[in-house]
Amino acid sequence: MHVSEFDFDLPEERIALRPVEPRDAAKLLVVQPEGDPEFQDKAVRDLADFLRPGDALVVNDTRVIPAQLFGVRTGRGEAEPKIEATLHKRIDSQTWLAFAKPGKKLDVGDGIRFGGTGETCLLGELNARVLEKHEGGEIALGFELSGASLDEAIAAQGAMPLPPYIAGRRPADDKDRSDYQTLFARREGAVAAPTAGLHFTDTLTAKLAARGVTLHRLTLHVGAGTFLPMKAEDTRDHKMHAEWGEVSKETADALNRTRAAGGRIVAVGTTALRLLETAAGDDRVIRPWVGETDIFITPGYRFKAVDALMTNFHLPKSTLFMLVCAFCGLDRMKRAYAHAIASRYRFYSYGDASLLFPEPK
Repeated sequence: MHVSEFDFDLPEERIALRPVEPRDAAKLLVVQPEGDPEFQDKAVRDLADFLRPGDALVVNDTRVIPAQLFGVRTGRGEAEPKIEATLHKRIDSQTWLAFAKPGKKLDVGDGIRFGGTGETCLLGELNARVLEKHEGGEIALGFELSGASLDEAIAAQGAMPLPPYIAGRRPADDKDRSDYQTLFARREGAVAAPTAGLHFTDTLTAKLAARGVTLHRLTLHVGAGTFLPMKAEDTRDHKMHAEWGEVSKETADALNRTRAAGGRIVAVGTTALRLLETAAGDDRVIRPWVGETDIFITPGYRFKAVDALMTNFHLPKSTLFMLVCAFCGLDRMKRAYAHAIASRYRFYSYGDASLLFPEPK
């Protein structure tokens, strides 16, 4: 399909720069193909009203690290430029892949000092060297520290890697260190939040449990590639960045029992959905799975694992908008987004949510 088919106009003022408080006070647009009306304007706190006893919610328990580092190039004996690096994939205990800006100012062998300026060293500085250069500003960074010591230094020097549509309008601050983590965050490794999970509170999870809805965890470490724009004109020519994930045997077995008993599997976020679809076979059985996935879901895809999806509102022409169009239909999702814009829903990572049910099979 042509990427332009997934375009829509979004007024800039609809982009949320902060989450609402409490988190479950966010709006929830319910899209039910068999519903009358087609779209229902609710709040996230109403989620349990649209689920049934025996349904299973699946959340992503990845934890975002402060992966955005600021520093200067070193070692050339000239006026050194400032460098911004967003870590996105760990290679080993000492090496990360990162997106660097400006990448054209860096060559293999260059040093970068994070936590200092060209003239002044600061306490706790973090030094690295460019080991490789790739396309699109991607570099491999080898740090002087390794293992837990490197993790501690990144946590001390790094900032939360806010999406570009937020970072372009305000800097990250200490509040983002809590706002940009979900209630379920446990396993460190993501450089972007699984944002549908940002809406959950202890009150909401208790309400879901009282409804008879079970909650299950998986892990997908969301990478910075989720924010990269589509450069291809045809969806068939796009290659997704791989992300590491794991579905445990405990989770797989529980979800298979849910479906066998007539319950529905509800993914909280596109990350949970993508990993479940990776782990499911054509027989619709979910199996334990660990590794990297680069699954790219577009209209025409046959869903095997997920019966409903809770997700935020996504960018025009993005792979995530393509995914929700595959789930509920391109025309329906364009109508849903038009309704959301007209109804003043807040978009993107800190914005409102939708609950999507596909056409009955």
